[in-house]
Amino acid sequence: MLRKFFPRDKNYILEQAQLSLQQPLLQYLVDFVKVEYLLRHNPLGIQDETASRIQQHQSTDFRHLNEFYINLMGLFRFTHYSDNQLEFIFEAKDDFEKYQEEWTTQFKTWTKEFCKHPNFLRAVLDLTVFYPADSPVLLMDTRMNTFITHFFEVKIHPQKGIIRTKVA
Repeated sequence: MLRKFFPRDKNYILEQAQLSLQQPLLQYLVDFVKVEYLLRHNPLGIQDETASRIQQHQSTDFRHLNEFYINLMGLFRFTHYSDNQLEFIFEAKDDFEKYQEEWTTQFKTWTKEFCKHPNFLRAVLDLTVFYPADSPVLLMDTRMNTFITHFFEVKIHPQKGIIRTKVA
């Protein structure tokens, strides 16, 4: 367990399934953000310096999005499995495969929702395509954490875990 986000956060199979998909899902996120940004801010496809950098960007280094991904993993477990960590699955596939499918579906859904927010698009592009070598990572992580706080209406505390900020 990387980090407990809530008292009953003990679904180790789910966490391992999520971790196994980190690289391909972050690649999906970055690719989706690049396409969404270009469609929204350059619908005519005019080639300027910004559009060229976005289109030519090829990277598998997503370390600046690592904390964001870990927090999303915890939020998924919190929103989907916080009450019942252990369940019996009566399907032909094993737990690991089922969790991988659920997590992939939810991650892609969240990515589409996140991309509706211009600040998210810009933050992801800043962390990947336009990341300057001398910029501190901490500042960028703060932008992503702030987005999570506002989007999910939760606070992620390092010791206390996930705390809801609004009561429904």
